[in-house]
Amino acid sequence: MSAKIRLALVAAACLTGMSYPAFAQSAGPQVYYASQPESAPQQVAYRQPANNNMGGGFIQFLFGGGEQAAPVYQQQEPYDPRQRGYGYQQERAVEAAQPGFDPRYEKQVVDYNGKEAPGTLVIDTPNKFLYLVQGNGRALRYGVGVGKPGFMWSGVKTISAKREWPDWTPPAEMIKRRPDLPRHMEGGPENPLGARAMYLGSTLYRIHGSNEPWTIGTNVSSGCIRMRNEDVIDLYGRVKVGTRVVVL
Repeated sequence: MSAKIRLALVAAACLTGMSYPAFAQSAGPQVYYASQPESAPQQVAYRQPANNNMGGGFIQFLFGGGEQAAPVYQQQEPYDPRQRGYGYQQERAVEAAQPGFDPRYEKQVVDYNGKEAPGTLVIDTPNKFLYLVQGNGRALRYGVGVGKPGFMWSGVKTISAKREWPDWTPPAEMIKRRPDLPRHMEGGPENPLGARAMYLGSTLYRIHGSNEPWTIGTNVSSGCIRMRNEDVIDLYGRVKVGTRVVVL
């Protein structure tokens, strides 16, 4: 898979119009996350969300370069890319040329002085951070990639569905525009939606994973909220369907 098609698939995935199947409530998947010391709390300036329900415009396709970065998290079912025909050696060569992950966007505990209740997700679009409010003046903070100019939005949503290693089916509008795209892509390490996806209400947007960590902290998507795969797995295990999501 070429570098241009690789990143184009990631940005295009945000347009997918799909019906969300019913998901049984359960205790939730086990979370796999590399142990790391929590940093000293940092002060967060909280701003009230805009009143509009959702901004942005018609989702468009984004082109660019870039290839898959090696996942650093543990999988529930280990896989070997060399056994699945992913062009492993070529992927690693391109991967080595990509910029690294910006350490400013590492998961950490910070101070939180906002009004949202514990369990709420607060997405600070301008500063590229997602907060999971913990209570007692604290929050877990993750770095995210957000919509490019013209595709950013704000409002209050809820998580309406959750998927592990979600499939991707481009809508008819996208296929018409790009007939070379796959009609369906099974979940896996090359899928643009990454390791986990959390769907936001009835919108076309998701909080989802990405195997391109160098894009975290940038305006990169067509409206979706993008996280590193290891971070989205961690968050997925902490939130439930029905979780309130405030996008600033």
